[in-house]
Amino acid sequence: MILTDISLSNFRNYDTLDLEFHPKLNIFIGANAQGKTNLLESIYFLALAKSHRTAKDKELIRFDQEEAFVNGHITTSYSTLPLSISVSKKGKRAKVNHLEVSKLSQYIGHLNTVLFAPEDLNIVKGSPQVRRQFINIECGQISKIYLNALSNYQKVLATKNQYLKQRNPDRMMIEVLNEQLSDYAATVILKRAEFIRTIGEFAAKIHRDISNDSESLKVEYAPNIKYESDNAEDLTRELGGLFAENLPRELERMQTLIGPHRDDITFSINGFDVQTYGSQGQQRTTALSVKLAELELIREEVGEYPVLLLDDVLSELDENRQAHLLTSIRDRVQTFVTTTSISDINHAIMNDMKTFKVTDGQVKA
Repeated sequence: MILTDISLSNFRNYDTLDLEFHPKLNIFIGANAQGKTNLLESIYFLALAKSHRTAKDKELIRFDQEEAFVNGHITTSYSTLPLSISVSKKGKRAKVNHLEVSKLSQYIGHLNTVLFAPEDLNIVKGSPQVRRQFINIECGQISKIYLNALSNYQKVLATKNQYLKQRNPDRMMIEVLNEQLSDYAATVILKRAEFIRTIGEFAAKIHRDISNDSESLKVEYAPNIKYESDNAEDLTRELGGLFAENLPRELERMQTLIGPHRDDITFSINGFDVQTYGSQGQQRTTALSVKLAELELIREEVGEYPVLLLDDVLSELDENRQAHLLTSIRDRVQTFVTTTSISDINHAIMNDMKTFKVTDGQVKA
């Protein structure tokens, strides 16, 4: 999968911008606060219809403007496809092949991306919320079933929590909502289990390579609900019973106490918890292994490698980890890198690339 070009209008600090990209390596070079990360953010937004930096869409729109536009073309083994997305105070509008889609879930998945930023190095020791977001973004790219189930689960969960906070909540209505939650939660849980199992297999192999076979990494799903069935219908009934069992406590606490909105992931090396006992180097190697595993998982699922976005991350990795990362992606994955200096780039992959100089919202190839 290749992003051949991108056009921006009123996006962040860019007035208008049109860029054509190299099919292998593209490097955005510039001082801090010039707009390098904004370029990666625009690619991420084109792919996922959301920012990786803010939940407030209005922040993507250039100051004093009403609407921001991002357009691009992707080339796969099968075709070339134009994508377009805009954001305004009225919301987002997305087009695939010049045709507007009614739901963003119909748009997401055409351009697959994996983002690796400095904060991803903390995916191991960060909060469970960070890890759930990681699952939701990556699993949502490759499974529309997961994306729809998660969206519906979150909507019903919000409605249920509103009822639970009422002075005299409608218990019958909450029971109806629990039935819906059970159905959506079953799909979310089973898809997450499958996703993490596969990611774990890829990450374990990558981690063995980085550690020269001295360490064994294990990535495991830590669901909030301890379930038994791996059949969707049986799991739905099982969850229904658990939601009913917990309802008295939830009425007392005025919130939903169980469900996939409280899931987590665990990481262990040679049987020891990396989050608690791992060195900084082991935590970084674990995060790098998981990110590289994402590339392989998406290739396996959709038949194409995703576009890789490296946002100022190379300077955060030591020479061994950087070399493994760059060697792994060379000649296989179209990559976009932001950096303040070309010296951060391993020279082994610099023979086939395109550089862009970024200065105060202006870009020169």
